[in-house]
Amino acid sequence: MDNSSAADGDYRGRVEVIKDKNGIDQVLLHNPRGASAKVSLHGGQVLSWKTDRGEELLFTSSKANFKPPNAVRGGIPIFFPQFGNRGSLEQNGFARNRMWVIDENPPSLHPNDSNGKAFVDLLFKPSEDDLKIWPHSFEFRLRVALDNDGNLSMISRVRNINCKPFSFSIAYHTYFAISDISEVRVEGLETLDYLDNLLQRERFTEQGDALTFESEVDRIYLSSSDVIAVFDHERKRTFLIRKQGLPDVVVWNPWEKKSKAIQDLGDDEYKQMLCVDGAAIEKPITLKPGEEWTGRLELSVMPSI
Repeated sequence: MDNSSAADGDYRGRVEVIKDKNGIDQVLLHNPRGASAKVSLHGGQVLSWKTDRGEELLFTSSKANFKPPNAVRGGIPIFFPQFGNRGSLEQNGFARNRMWVIDENPPSLHPNDSNGKAFVDLLFKPSEDDLKIWPHSFEFRLRVALDNDGNLSMISRVRNINCKPFSFSIAYHTYFAISDISEVRVEGLETLDYLDNLLQRERFTEQGDALTFESEVDRIYLSSSDVIAVFDHERKRTFLIRKQGLPDVVVWNPWEKKSKAIQDLGDDEYKQMLCVDGAAIEKPITLKPGEEWTGRLELSVMPSI
């Protein structure tokens, strides 16, 4: 597979498919400047995002299990069709635990969504077993793209091919690699209401100018702006999260006690990770038969003082 092109001076970078040690296809995206990303067909999960200097921007646990059916602890697992643990569905839905395929007939997207980018289109449809636990037919199309500046974007399209409406929640559970959780702050959440998952989703209002971390945090910020910033003071860099169709933001760090209880996370690894998700949770997305929802997430990184 190769979507490189030199026509009209347009070079989209390289795309290649390899197999990991478990025989699972992984798609490698390379831009002309040397940045890269890796996407696994297990879960449609981004496992790596590196700068043109080879610096990894996403956290993956040293204890991560890369063998299905479980999702890898790190990267960007996709939580769909639910967030959390409710009803008969497995926690955070089943999309992250299923095999996706490369979409050979992707829908046409805006030219800016493909021009000059290395990208791959993936497709996930429910199996007969999936339909037994969540009886809704759908097509979930995902484009993962790496542009010339090294920015990583994920464009999702979920179409209802059912004969009745259904609703879903979704989150891109992004594990950012950070220097030290105590040296990080998140901006763009000030004055927002949030649901605290540590207190049975009790509702509060954010009081601080920026969110900093001194203990476990598990919150769903509601109706946020479309740009969130994560400042890493020690590494002097800032992650920018731009999103469309994803009104909510999940912020999660398990801290010391919970980290020790998570089997596929090192005891002290909470210090090197912070999850900040673009999400749609408080108000689930409802699709009528034939309707389609589109959500976009773009991640970029820049130096900060």
